[in-house]
Amino acid sequence: MSDLYELTAVEQRQAVRRGEVGARELTEHYLARIESLNPELSSFITVTAEKALDRARAADEFQAHGGQLRPLHGLPLAFKDLTDVAGVKTTHGSCAVEHAAAASNHTLVEVLERAGAISLGKTQVPEFGLTSYSENRVAPPARNPLAPGTSAGGSSGGSAAAVAAGMLPFAPGSDGGGSIRIPAAATGLVGLKPGRARVPAGSSGDDPGRLVVAGPLARTAEDAGLLLDAMVDEPLARAQFGPEPDFIGAARRAEGRFRIGASTLSPFATRYPLWLEPEARAAFDRGAALLAGLGHDVLNTDFRYDNRYPEAFTTAWTSGLAHLRIPASHEPQLMPLTRAFRRRALGRSPADLDQALAVLAKFQEDTVAQYSRFDLVLTPALAMTPRPVGWYTEQTAEVDYMRQCQYSPYSSMVNVCGLPAITVPVLTTPAGLSMGIQLIGRTGSEAQLLAVAAQLETAR
Repeated sequence: MSDLYELTAVEQRQAVRRGEVGARELTEHYLARIESLNPELSSFITVTAEKALDRARAADEFQAHGGQLRPLHGLPLAFKDLTDVAGVKTTHGSCAVEHAAAASNHTLVEVLERAGAISLGKTQVPEFGLTSYSENRVAPPARNPLAPGTSAGGSSGGSAAAVAAGMLPFAPGSDGGGSIRIPAAATGLVGLKPGRARVPAGSSGDDPGRLVVAGPLARTAEDAGLLLDAMVDEPLARAQFGPEPDFIGAARRAEGRFRIGASTLSPFATRYPLWLEPEARAAFDRGAALLAGLGHDVLNTDFRYDNRYPEAFTTAWTSGLAHLRIPASHEPQLMPLTRAFRRRALGRSPADLDQALAVLAKFQEDTVAQYSRFDLVLTPALAMTPRPVGWYTEQTAEVDYMRQCQYSPYSSMVNVCGLPAITVPVLTTPAGLSMGIQLIGRTGSEAQLLAVAAQLETAR
């Protein structure tokens, strides 16, 4: 057998179910890899080895006594350090708040532990999940395993780095403006942002724009389908979407030929100078060619975006910072960008937020109407190769935010529209970096996105 981490998550699940490897053996294997690799990559802020081994031991005993195995029985994963896990400290990536042990599990943790998963700890995030890079003052920055001098992205950067480096078979992320897709694209993973309310357990309470949703980070479309099947809280999701599709089955079947609109236009182009680096252009062209070769109808198109979008999105995205309970004496401990955005959020009135949300609602209506001419929309995943660690923070907060928009100008609009989207790697640069594409689907099309991602894996 290959080293365990070289197997896909689906293959590891099969090995556990056949009794070829135990949950404890698998957990020990990944804990050893974390111990070896984390000092360089800083994927984990907290490793909960003892707790994980206890759960793994219980899982093996349950299986030995003939218990009915749950979908993720014995499979390790980890949670972003924005997500409460009972008895484990939650840092939110910030030195300005108390790092207290959580009293109870977040709903997403409950859902995945009920599915049989074993958490190995908490992964690195930006402060309060705010940025597209995972650097803070709590722990060293999360680094890209493909090029450790570069960022793993954010806000699910620690989780993406852990999966890409083989410290985890897969991991749940959360995405409010690209936080699954950006690190997935940077590290060569499949990153799926489900549509609004598809994963009720991953929604955020303080999210007036209804931007945030949980989704999988994985090395293959099939692995992403396995994790998404487990993440869906069925009774709530069925109320909106009807009977749940078989996501892993959709990836396995890899069926469908679709009409795809291809565009490199971003709504941030009205605010900041944007361009595609040669590697990003090559990935976009390669993705379009692969899709056409698979029999899809790929049509170049352009979309019209409201020039009020950049300011309205920023207002909605940062509005929650005004509600943070941070003593005045702790304000200097905030990252410069967080501090700047918090000051602005505190200075806005409820009417300002309402106006921004109205702009975004109109943006959603107009954009979804334009996208509806196609089954899927193709964009670059990122406009640049992964950026060096420290690139964003080396200048002012304003430059920091501009650089984030220039690096990832195609992601937040999908959250505003509430649509599902997936990033898929399509080429490797001569320097060993991964570059990918993004596919945006219609409401309820997560299964189609996984199917096309699986097609691209084969074509690649």
